[in-house]
Amino acid sequence: MRRHEYAGPIALPAMQSLATRTFPATGYLHAGDLAWNWCLCLDRADECPTAVWTQGDRTVAWGWLELPDSLQLQIDPSRPELADEVLAWAEQTADGPLSVDVAETEPHLVSALERRGYTPILDGPFMVCLGRLLTGLPAVPRLPDGYTIRAQRDHADVAGRATAHRAAFGSTRITTERHARMRETWPYRPEFDLVVASPGGDVVAYCQGWYDEANGIGAFEPVGTHPDHRRLGLARAVCTAVLHAFADGGGHRAIVYCRGDADYPAPKRLYESMGFTAYTRTHTYVGRS
Repeated sequence: MRRHEYAGPIALPAMQSLATRTFPATGYLHAGDLAWNWCLCLDRADECPTAVWTQGDRTVAWGWLELPDSLQLQIDPSRPELADEVLAWAEQTADGPLSVDVAETEPHLVSALERRGYTPILDGPFMVCLGRLLTGLPAVPRLPDGYTIRAQRDHADVAGRATAHRAAFGSTRITTERHARMRETWPYRPEFDLVVASPGGDVVAYCQGWYDEANGIGAFEPVGTHPDHRRLGLARAVCTAVLHAFADGGGHRAIVYCRGDADYPAPKRLYESMGFTAYTRTHTYVGRS
């Protein structure tokens, strides 16, 4: 058994290998999620230390801190004892008590957290994991006149996609350069990353899909619409188009994570109206002060 430590998620492929192997059991932390989070960490390696545990050439655990106190981790369910090692590494590396999100389908992590004195936050935000089969898909809804769905074609589209994300989420973290670098990261494929162009040609909505070919499972991450173009059905249409792209690519299931609490209900309502149903949810655990 070896532990390898890095500044930032440099060992992303090794971490994704465990995510792909573990996903059928937990339904949480898709390989595409890790690629998306990697994009958010670009140029912030000193804030995102990671550690990867390997047995021979096989990844069996990893931890990913976002300093000062947020931890993401994944442990091979057949090696539950490694959860304590990952948590001990993170506790020694972080600047204070840790906050850790785990899914209900990860009982080996819940047990380790409770054993180490972590307590769940009972009334805070949480994520719900939704899924649906890629059979019986509805037709892609018709868009308002002049709007079109397509893949990104050139640098202007890449820049427009980054601009649309910043407007949709009020965030500055996705720049044109970061989005371009993410498009070079496995398992990115352009046919699953679709945008809606306005009559003027601007990118105004999008659904980024990530496809795990080994498991036949596609994931949405992220989905957004520019505030000036909401309530036109653009998100529903582009998400449906990505579902068809997953099916055409040989997929059998799609998943998406969204807020499950009442403070941010709109995305969950949208996905449920598209045939997605909940199969697990997350809980946030906080370490002792």
